[in-house]
Amino acid sequence: MACGSLMRTIACGSCPALAAVASPASSSSSSSSSSSSSCLGGFLRSPSLVPASFFAHVGAEKPGLTGALAKAGVAVGTGLSMLALSALLNVAPGLTSIAHANEFNVLNDGPPSEAYVVDDASVLNRVTKSDLKRLLADLEERKGYHINVITLRKLTSKADSFEFADAVLEKWYPTIEEGNNKGIVLLVTTQKEGAVTGGPAFTKAVGDNILEAVVSENLPVLATDEKYNEAIYSTMKRLVAAIDGLEDPGGPQFQENKRESNFKTKQQTEEKRGQFTTVVGGLLVIAFVVPMAQYYAYVSKK
Repeated sequence: MACGSLMRTIACGSCPALAAVASPASSSSSSSSSSSSSCLGGFLRSPSLVPASFFAHVGAEKPGLTGALAKAGVAVGTGLSMLALSALLNVAPGLTSIAHANEFNVLNDGPPSEAYVVDDASVLNRVTKSDLKRLLADLEERKGYHINVITLRKLTSKADSFEFADAVLEKWYPTIEEGNNKGIVLLVTTQKEGAVTGGPAFTKAVGDNILEAVVSENLPVLATDEKYNEAIYSTMKRLVAAIDGLEDPGGPQFQENKRESNFKTKQQTEEKRGQFTTVVGGLLVIAFVVPMAQYYAYVSKK
């Protein structure tokens, strides 16, 4: 009997070997029939429920069939597993993106313990991180204000950097008492933008003018030129100076490349106008007077 025929025979419950093995030879015909149908369902669910003598009997009739059945069971199980995995991914497509979304890691990991910096975008060098740690640690020791710096490559969970910065502040410092003197400085490199937020005491100490200046000058302007280290450190210097009540060091210096104009100024045009008039008048004389003189000379000879 072929393997395909055997499987069809088993599926329809008409396999004589299965009925014979399921019930001893001394049993009655009715007992044999009930045992055969009971064994059929168990066989389809788990091959271990079928007595070994069945495989021995079938193996004697068709060598190697036991291995073929085992391989078929493995193939079916593997196919069902892959089908279940595919269905899971189709039902929940957002799981893979959430697993790799860096902003979720930043939210869940909490504030940095010592370095004051979460450089998730990997744009800050070692010197800048060291300078930031020294500057911010000194500020916290003298004034009690704690500022955290966060860099991200891009945002996917929030509409803009301000919304995400507020979410970080609320997540890391859930009460007003905890976040009162805390500040968050965020830089998003792909979007070339940043945000500064903090508790009531922090924002009051810095002032609205400086807060607006750093998010409109230092962070976006320098980030556009991919000067991320300078963008962060210059922002920190302005914030610290504001808290200390010192003079604002100012934003980035714009260097405009001035091109020479091809157009003449009004003064240059007035100076050249007289020369142009003389030249044009001379050309007109040559163009009209000289031909007429030549014509007069030709006619007079006749």
